[in-house]
Amino acid sequence: LDALLAIRALGLRKLRPDILHCHLHEGALIGAALARLWRVPYLFDFQGSMTAEMLDHHFLRADGPMARLAWHTERFIDRLAPSILISTAQARDLLVERFGCTSERIVHAPDCVNTDAFAPAKRDAAWQAARDRWGIPAGRSVLVYLGLLADYQGTDHLLQAVAVLVAQGHNVHLLLGGYPHIEQYRQMAQGLGIAERVTLAGRICYEDAPAFLGLGDIAMAPKLSATEGAGKILNYMAVGLPVVAYDTAASREYLGNWGVYAERGNALALAAETAGLLASPERQRAITAALRRRAVEQYGWDHTGQTILGTYSALLGLQPQSSRSA
Repeated sequence: LDALLAIRALGLRKLRPDILHCHLHEGALIGAALARLWRVPYLFDFQGSMTAEMLDHHFLRADGPMARLAWHTERFIDRLAPSILISTAQARDLLVERFGCTSERIVHAPDCVNTDAFAPAKRDAAWQAARDRWGIPAGRSVLVYLGLLADYQGTDHLLQAVAVLVAQGHNVHLLLGGYPHIEQYRQMAQGLGIAERVTLAGRICYEDAPAFLGLGDIAMAPKLSATEGAGKILNYMAVGLPVVAYDTAASREYLGNWGVYAERGNALALAAETAGLLASPERQRAITAALRRRAVEQYGWDHTGQTILGTYSALLGLQPQSSRSA
């Protein structure tokens, strides 16, 4: 696939690009070659550690020779890039401390959210009808998740936490949007005895995501990765949902003091923190207002867009670059 991408990229020369914006490490490596060939600048949009992601997905063994090779390859690609965009402060630390990049080449462009599209839902008759269509019985507190369904995303832990909550007598319902592995998690819910408490919605189109998330009362963010971002949290914040998240650097950066944090990898802790939030509607309302305000003030599109445009200008020699990481 990467070889086909490289061939396709060579065919883009007729477009005469002025700058190459490269995603993922394979994109950055191809971009470096094309930038030299075409004599144009490029930047690397860093989404997380390539090696860590391969370990998370079980493509590599931590003690195997291929993991070491992957690390050296990643280090080479990172250090080659003239400018690196990052979405979290944790990524800056990773690049500088683990991969030896200089901080002067790193630009912090936080993940962002369209706070006009992702806004608190009106809890009217249409809202109730939508809940009914998804098979959510009236009176249940709805825990919502939208994203990839996978073990490294914490999907298994989320179902286990719901099973604990139900066993404790909490009247909850899990609205689980996303893919793949839908049948796998349907069977897991059945095995845990909570099939009637879980709606597996499957793939949700981006334009339908705000309304889908608005059906929830509490958003769940159990992602296990310690190095990747968690941009879906910003969508949760923007629609005005309190968020229960595993305690990672990315979740703390987004949620700040208003996150409800559980020990990473501990499904019982995830259930306990959710139970505590369910028991306090007043706390839910306070968090809802604070996170919506935080999303609007700190994570809107405009600021990040200007940062990226400023980086383009600097690489093209049009103006000094701003928003460098400290």
